[in-house]
Amino acid sequence: MIPIGYYLILSGILFTLGIIAFFIKKDLITMFMSIEIMLNSANLAFIAFSRNLLSINGQIVVFFIITLAAAEACLGLAIILLIFRQRKTIRSEEINLMKG
Repeated sequence: MIPIGYYLILSGILFTLGIIAFFIKKDLITMFMSIEIMLNSANLAFIAFSRNLLSINGQIVVFFIITLAAAEACLGLAIILLIFRQRKTIRSEEINLMKG
């Protein structure tokens, strides 16, 4: 059996990579994918704790997080598509929706 520390280290590395990618990359799609990586790293931590404590509560929380991530993916990609149709770019630096 793999110790819980390995799962938590992997979860922390994934979360850190997600944060770094979110702040470094200026493409909306990449920013969106980095948010998904951060959500999946939280899921990994919940599953690791759930398995370690022999409880199903963490797995139930993960189920709700996956449902939330699916809804976020649907709405987020629709918003990105609408922004691309209006502005012809998905670079976050070039998008200023408050200008007329």
